[in-house]
Amino acid sequence: MTDDWKQRLDKLHADLVRRDDPGAWVAEADAVDASQRYPHIAARGTPLFGVAVQDPAAGPDWRLLKPVTDSMPQHTRDGLNSYLWFKAKDDTDDPGVRRELLAAVAVLEREPVNELEVLGVRYRVVRGTEFTRSGEDELEPPRPTDPEPTDRSWDGRQETPSRDVGFILAPGRVDGPMAGAMKLGLQGFTHTGSQFPADVRTDSKRAAEAYPEVVLLPAVFGVAERGERGWRPHGALMPTPHDARRLLYNGMSETWPLLYEYSERKKAAYAKAAEEFKAAGRADEVRVDGRLFRICRIGRMVRCGPDGPEPPRPSDQDDYGPMKLHPTMDEDGTLHYD
Repeated sequence: MTDDWKQRLDKLHADLVRRDDPGAWVAEADAVDASQRYPHIAARGTPLFGVAVQDPAAGPDWRLLKPVTDSMPQHTRDGLNSYLWFKAKDDTDDPGVRRELLAAVAVLEREPVNELEVLGVRYRVVRGTEFTRSGEDELEPPRPTDPEPTDRSWDGRQETPSRDVGFILAPGRVDGPMAGAMKLGLQGFTHTGSQFPADVRTDSKRAAEAYPEVVLLPAVFGVAERGERGWRPHGALMPTPHDARRLLYNGMSETWPLLYEYSERKKAAYAKAAEEFKAAGRADEVRVDGRLFRICRIGRMVRCGPDGPEPPRPSDQDDYGPMKLHPTMDEDGTLHYD
């Protein structure tokens, strides 16, 4: 460990002591335990994307407007397109304001832009990297201190609001010694393996230099399935462990039998496994029909530089381009369905 690392970690420890926050101490103990049980960290090659906003009325910081969970930049641009369109439709009666919002929408309909300034507010598509802890061929499950929804219902499709929304992308945030060590360790991370194309490796190295600071986002949770070549994700990222469990329960009991046209025997096996998983309450693993599924804890980071969070890289791929998503709107708010 270099003297600089030691000094920064000592400062983080001193800050934790000074805060005298029992909850923070318990979370720190959980993080220490996780680092011992699951010492290996693996970053996925597939990036994630969201929207950040810098609004002078709220201060100089960049804040997340849309969760960093999209798999392609264009998904996120489409989300920003809809956000600005509905803002023009529902949040103003001023024709001039609506005109400027719709002008930004028009740009997003034509061009794959990653940043816009609208009414003095900057919007940026930001890039995140997903990583997991593992040990002894196991992925890290949820921690005891990870937040759960107040209503832990198994019915319906309701989801807990993402903790990303409103999250400040502040590299200097005091997160505790373990999080601080994680950030220091991730600063120099780049994709170097031969499994990554040359342009991905080049972009990764360039990003580490241009955006040297790391912000850790709130943990998210997902379903992983054990395969012949290791664990692979199975479905969307969720904001709490229970939301991920409900995703798995709904998959086994409803979605997968319908989507994959299971036989009656197979449908009954999955329904039984789903109910046993539900009855267990906070189970993090289920076996059914020779398959193993696990609820895992997923970390994410966003790189930041002097001008804020990192946008998409040239090597990031889109499956489709910009398009018109909503009806044409006049500056007086009238909609035209062409």
